Amino acid sequence: MGRGFGVLWSASSLSNLADGLAFISMPLLAASLTDDPRLVAGLASMYALVRLLVALPIGVWVDRLDRRSLMVGANLIRGFALLVLAVTIELDLAGLVTLYAVMAVVGTLESLADNSAVAILPSLVKKEHLDSANSRITSVQLIADEFIGPPLGGLLFGLGAALPIFAMGGLWAGAGAIALALPILRVSRDSAELPAQRNSVWREAGEGIRWLAQNKTVGTLALLGALASVGYMLAFSILVLFAEHNLGLTGTGYGLLLSFSALGGLVGSFTAPKIRRALGYRWAITASLFLGAVSLAGLSMTTSAIVAGALLALYIFHAVVWGICSVSLRQQLVPDHLMGRVGGAARVLGLSGLALGAALGCVLGAITLTVPIVVGAAVLAACCL
Repeated sequence: MGRGFGVLWSASSLSNLADGLAFISMPLLAASLTDDPRLVAGLASMYALVRLLVALPIGVWVDRLDRRSLMVGANLIRGFALLVLAVTIELDLAGLVTLYAVMAVVGTLESLADNSAVAILPSLVKKEHLDSANSRITSVQLIADEFIGPPLGGLLFGLGAALPIFAMGGLWAGAGAIALALPILRVSRDSAELPAQRNSVWREAGEGIRWLAQNKTVGTLALLGALASVGYMLAFSILVLFAEHNLGLTGTGYGLLLSFSALGGLVGSFTAPKIRRALGYRWAITASLFLGAVSLAGLSMTTSAIVAGALLALYIFHAVVWGICSVSLRQQLVPDHLMGRVGGAARVLGLSGLALGAALGCVLGAITLTVPIVVGAAVLAACCL
């Protein structure tokens, strides 16, 4: 798909490997600094809140500036921030305030890098290759995030608390250096949209929100994304308890369950383009959401760890196919000068859905652990309709 895509894929590979390391090493680092479970869990909550708050303004900057430069800067700066954190750990100067501050910076820059990468992709590959391009990026993301990064992060942390932090900083800095090889592509704007006429970041963000609300197809995709996020978090917010009480799994067994389910996503990343070509976007998306609803419904009724693993693999398969199809369709339909802002608005809906699903999962899980999973299945069934 060309040199430009190869550069983007390589930068994404390093960045995703750093994300996989962070998934394990940052909570471990927080736990080594405090015994208060609220402060450890608060790190993830703060990280999610930062990403939600910055999504809309970041979408504006992605549409205003050169997307290659944004990717380079975002990766280099978060690489530098992690290297500073690693040095403070080595000097025994690190504290929770430092960790929280660094993770706030990382969350902001992750949103900037991700939005820029999605927005720049249609300029690097032909329209008919977007499915395959997103599929290849998703596959390496799954491999790095699920199979390589977490165990490697745990291994490095066992050798020294600063080692995974140094590795993450180096990987993000490397991703930024590789992104320098991307072509400089100026955002195409309407002639009436002159820099002097820019009023505020929020007004420009509103243009993306209005376009999303008025476009039937992309707006529906964004709404589906929010609802699917609710369904996902309803089930996965209490999945560890479900695995323990209903499936009889230990912590190790739960980890193996998640690793096996990720294999379904890997299969989905390789087959999504073929499924889309065979069914078209409408039915590929509908069928994948139906599979998600059926798999969650089956999960709520089983007490077998093996059956649960197979059903979760089908669920992650659906999520990956749906994600690739929806992103590819959005990249084809959204005008280039609005790509960042529409993507930011869609991200706000998705992140809000995750937060709502997690809250509902906690409430409904108090009734019985199967109720959130059943309701999650019902939400996905509604998405099909």
